[in-house]
Amino acid sequence: MGIRVRAVALWAGIGAVAVTATVTVATAQGQPAGPSAPSGFEEAVGQTVRDGFPGAVAYARRGDDEWRTAAGVADKATGERARPEQRFRVASNSKAFVAAVLLQLEGEGRLSLDDSVEKWLPGVVQGNGNDGKAITIRQLLNHTSGIHDPTTEASFFAPYLEDGDRAHIITPREVIARSVRHQPEFAPGKGWSYSNTNYLLAGLVIEAVTHRSAPAEIHRRILAPLGLKHTSFPVTDPEVHGPHLHGYDLKGRDMTRFSPSYDGTAGAMISTVDDLARFERALFGGTLLRPAQQRELTTPVEFPDAPAYGLGVQRMEVPCDTGARRKADPLTAWETDGAGPGYTSVSLTTADGERQLVLAATVYDLTAELEGEPPVPRSKGLLKARTAVLGD
Repeated sequence: MGIRVRAVALWAGIGAVAVTATVTVATAQGQPAGPSAPSGFEEAVGQTVRDGFPGAVAYARRGDDEWRTAAGVADKATGERARPEQRFRVASNSKAFVAAVLLQLEGEGRLSLDDSVEKWLPGVVQGNGNDGKAITIRQLLNHTSGIHDPTTEASFFAPYLEDGDRAHIITPREVIARSVRHQPEFAPGKGWSYSNTNYLLAGLVIEAVTHRSAPAEIHRRILAPLGLKHTSFPVTDPEVHGPHLHGYDLKGRDMTRFSPSYDGTAGAMISTVDDLARFERALFGGTLLRPAQQRELTTPVEFPDAPAYGLGVQRMEVPCDTGARRKADPLTAWETDGAGPGYTSVSLTTADGERQLVLAATVYDLTAELEGEPPVPRSKGLLKARTAVLGD
C-alpha cells in the first residue's frame, strides 16, 4: 500500500500512547560475537511494542557490522515471540524492485524512461482526460503522471473489509480500469501525487518489454542474483507462508490473511528485514544499475509540499544532533517504506551507504486510514531507532 499517510509519516513520532505490554527483546542467536549494537537501538525497537505494536523486528548496519533485534510477539493468539528472521508484507517497498528492473531495461537499451506509456501499453490509459501518449514511464515511477488512485476510496476495499472476503481478487488491470474512469489529478508532469496505479502500469510495461511476468522478471534479475531466498511475490495467494509475523489492525484483529492481488507491482511482495537490507545495499551501492541509471534512481522531483521522490525511492534529510554532528547539519538518507493491512515497514540507507536501518512493526489499520484517522499507534520508537543507528 502507501495511500496518503505512508510509513514515513511515522517518523514524526508525535507522542507515545500509554499501552501496557510485556516486551521481550531478542537479538539474533547463533551469530559470532562482535561490536555492541548502537546505543539505544534495541530499546527503541522495544518501545514500539510498549507503545502498542504487538511485534517489531529490525536490522541495523554500520559499515560491515550488522545487528538484528526483535520485540513483542509474532502471533497474539499463540504468544509466539517475534524473531528477526520472520517474514512480513513489505507493501510499497516493492516499488523499488520494480523501478530497479525498469532502470536495468533502460540500461540495456530495451526502453527509455521517456517512452510514453502508450508506446508499450496501447489503449490502456485513455478516456476522461487520461492520455497514455502524454505520460512517460519516468512519470509513473516518480508519481508525476496525475493518474488517479482508486485505492484511496473506501468502496474499493469493501469486499475485504465489509464483506469479509480476504481472498477476493481485484486484478491490476481492473485497478487501472477504475483509475481511468476518473479524470487525472493534474496534467502529466505538473504535480506530484502518490498513486499505486503508477506502479501497476509500470509492472505491465515490464511484461510488455520482457514477455515475462513482472514477478518472474524481478526474481530473475534481483531475487536470485542477490540470494534473497526469503522474499516472494505472491499474485493472488492471501497467505503468508513460512515463519512470519502476524499483522493487526488497531482493534487487534488479525489482518495477516489478505489478498495481494490488487497491490501487484505496487506492493504485493513479502520479505524479511535481512533480505530488504541486502537488496537496498545493492540498490544504493551501485551493484544493480549502471552509473547513468543510478543517477536517475536518485534524482528526485521537486514540488512544493511534496517529498523529494526519485524513482521508487525517497530522499530524506535526517536531523542529527548527537556527537560531533551539529543539529544544523542533517544527514542525507535514501528511504523506502511500506504500509498495508497489518504491517508497517521502513528502510533507510545513508547516502554514503555506510549505515542502514530496516524496521517492521505489526499494525496498520486500513479502515482507520481510509477514514482519515491515524492507522498506527503513536510511537517515538521509530524515531529513536533512526537516531540510534544513523546518528553519530
